[in-house]
Amino acid sequence: MQGACLCRVVRFEIDGSHYKIYQCHCSLCRKQGGSSSNTATIVPNQRFRWLGGKEEISSWTKDTGFRSDFCRVCGSPVPNPLWKLPYHWIPLGLIEDDVKMDVVAHLCNSSRARWDAYDPQNGTIYEQMPNQIVDFVESLQGRAQ
Repeated sequence: MQGACLCRVVRFEIDGSHYKIYQCHCSLCRKQGGSSSNTATIVPNQRFRWLGGKEEISSWTKDTGFRSDFCRVCGSPVPNPLWKLPYHWIPLGLIEDDVKMDVVAHLCNSSRARWDAYDPQNGTIYEQMPNQIVDFVESLQGRAQ
């Protein structure tokens, strides 16, 4: 699967074609994407490759550790390493292939915007960020059925 930022300067690919995805409804993710939530997946580093534009990526990190990487040319959020874990966070809006994706979780439901209309039947609801984040990340690794 290939993906790119809005201006197509930053490009990448990930192995596979069917992923479990989540939506985070916290205020940071809403601000990062300018929408009701951030829709993403997390992939092991060995399944992720940069195809171009890595030198055009800027990064901003909040004192809490929240990190936002973005294209310096167009401002699109782009994949970034997930803390010190062997994974990359992938914003799904960048994927260019028409592939099946299954929402398996909604994170930070307690801070969801009042105007956010989502389907609570679609995925597990977490009121906060899961306590066992490594377990959550690993649960996303099995291909969606």
